[in-house]
Amino acid sequence: MTSAPSSIRELQESAEKVMSPGQSKFVRRGSYEDWTRDRNRAKLDEIALNPRLLRDTTDRDLSTTILGERISFPVMCAPAGGQCASHPDGEPATARAAGAAGTLMALPVGSGYTIEEVAEAATGPIWFQHIHYSDAVSEIFLPKLKPSGYSAVVLTVDALGPFDLGKRLHGRGGSIEGNMFGSLRDYDELLDDHGMARWIPPNITWDRLDWIRSLSDGLPLVIKGIRNVADALLCMEHGVDGIVVSNHGGRQFDGGRSSIEILPEVADAVGDRLEVYFDSGVRSGLDVFRAMALGARAVFVGRPVHWGLAYGGEAGVSLALEILRAEFDRVLAFSGCRSVAEIDRQHVLVG
Repeated sequence: MTSAPSSIRELQESAEKVMSPGQSKFVRRGSYEDWTRDRNRAKLDEIALNPRLLRDTTDRDLSTTILGERISFPVMCAPAGGQCASHPDGEPATARAAGAAGTLMALPVGSGYTIEEVAEAATGPIWFQHIHYSDAVSEIFLPKLKPSGYSAVVLTVDALGPFDLGKRLHGRGGSIEGNMFGSLRDYDELLDDHGMARWIPPNITWDRLDWIRSLSDGLPLVIKGIRNVADALLCMEHGVDGIVVSNHGGRQFDGGRSSIEILPEVADAVGDRLEVYFDSGVRSGLDVFRAMALGARAVFVGRPVHWGLAYGGEAGVSLALEILRAEFDRVLAFSGCRSVAEIDRQHVLVG
């Protein structure tokens, strides 16, 4: 009998054996020449541990709070689109696995299931990732969130559109009857030939964040895609509740710095005035610790969710999260920490 994967790399290898070639490429791909995608990994691997020893770490608490909601360890499921092409159960399976692990899932707008269907499956906190395709689409989607039980809006700001995701996103059972089509089926003028929402200007700008917040009846607003200190400070000025230091896993645009290079600058600039999360390249509990030592409150993982789904549906996502939890727990103990609150920059060496 083949043993279960014991690392995210092994999970990826097993998953790609059963994924369609197109979906495997979709999950792995970066943008243009993959320079930023690969830089994300390279810069994470330049960060070494600086452990503190001879400390009693027998009892460790991995939990933290995210916008006031407690999660059991600082890893959350990112809003990675197209999950139904990795496994037919898609986003509801991820929501169940996240809840069982005691953590949070952010539902991608490019979901194979509707906002309401995923909310019904969720057993833990759930956020909604929104991309502003048009004013009309935002006005349809965002008012659904609070009544369905979502507790925050994650506004992705590094997807400027129009961009060609429609041919790569597959809804339930390989159809397009997912969140886009299911929610917009009565609005033909808002859908393109692939069943995805059309991009209709104007784009979202700083002066329109209050409008976005009002559509969700005042749910906390998290901005995903922050890549510099100036924009992080503007988030504070505009009353944003949290930010995700992210370059979309290197998938949207090439040529920028890695997220981990940007993270400490942003964390220093905003201090404790808003919550800072991290994504782009996380593949291990060691990476989680590295990000937290440089200022992240918690991290999101995207590609590992897809690989978990392809490997075993809900059980595969549970396995991915358990791998990350166990690795993070070991690094925490090895570094002389008993809780996430004790992690700081003295525990790592950069470069």
